[in-house]
Amino acid sequence: MTFLSEKFSRRTLVRTAGLAAGAGFLGLAGSEIGQTQAAGPAGETRALALIGDRFHNADYIRVSLDKVFKDLNIPVDYTVEYDKISADLLKNYRIFLILRDGQIWPGGYLGPDSWSVYSKDLENASDFPNQRPVMWITPDQGAAIKNFVNAGNGFYSMHNSSHISLSSKDYRDVMGGAFISHPPLRPFRVRPTANAHPITQGIGEFMVNDEQHYVVYDKDPKYQILEAENIDGLTFGQYGTKSISGWAYDYGQGRVVFTAVGHTNHAMWVPQYLEIQKRSVKWLLKQI
Repeated sequence: MTFLSEKFSRRTLVRTAGLAAGAGFLGLAGSEIGQTQAAGPAGETRALALIGDRFHNADYIRVSLDKVFKDLNIPVDYTVEYDKISADLLKNYRIFLILRDGQIWPGGYLGPDSWSVYSKDLENASDFPNQRPVMWITPDQGAAIKNFVNAGNGFYSMHNSSHISLSSKDYRDVMGGAFISHPPLRPFRVRPTANAHPITQGIGEFMVNDEQHYVVYDKDPKYQILEAENIDGLTFGQYGTKSISGWAYDYGQGRVVFTAVGHTNHAMWVPQYLEIQKRSVKWLLKQI
């Protein structure tokens, strides 16, 4: 990972060292550390991960995904700068991964998590009279992701990134579905479907304590590779106990994978799911 800058303070050097350890980070302190040199040696397989939102701290996501990419020996750059996603940026990568939703909050918001009990005693809603979300993805960004995959690259959509589909036709066409909603964290079972696939071959069912995401799936059912079920009989509105939890398919000359689990490190690191994530990356690169 290379950081370009003419001047560094001691504080900046310490901060930069932490960010550079093991993988690159674009956009957290760009004004201090300079611009990351995203393009690696010619022919290098490199991944870009857009992570973090109001309800999903970028730190836990990076910690989780480092296990995947380090084990696969694939360099990965992390970014929180959703507005920088473009065809020009993506051309440096073979894999693009998103684990964040489609919202930003330009008017600010109450607490890091609006459901936290403590926030009501520390902040007043009146401090943020315009705490309403807007969707961040632009038509050009949706087209850039679509063209990226069409050209032969891989797109890994994780967890709540299905929410982005609600505001982008091109993104939804590539990603393959759209977010409905989810209940609070609770245990549920994830298992491979009957559709044979290299990503799930030999993987048994497993339990996670996670947000069970309910999504609309737009493509052929034969591409569904994972399903989830609350085996305690807990339903979610009209959607019952079961939900689609993953799919994988070819798109143009490239490939797409979606897996819904992903709200905590505990869930991300369940051994079977960690293996699924690694295989997903390898399948996207057409290595399996």
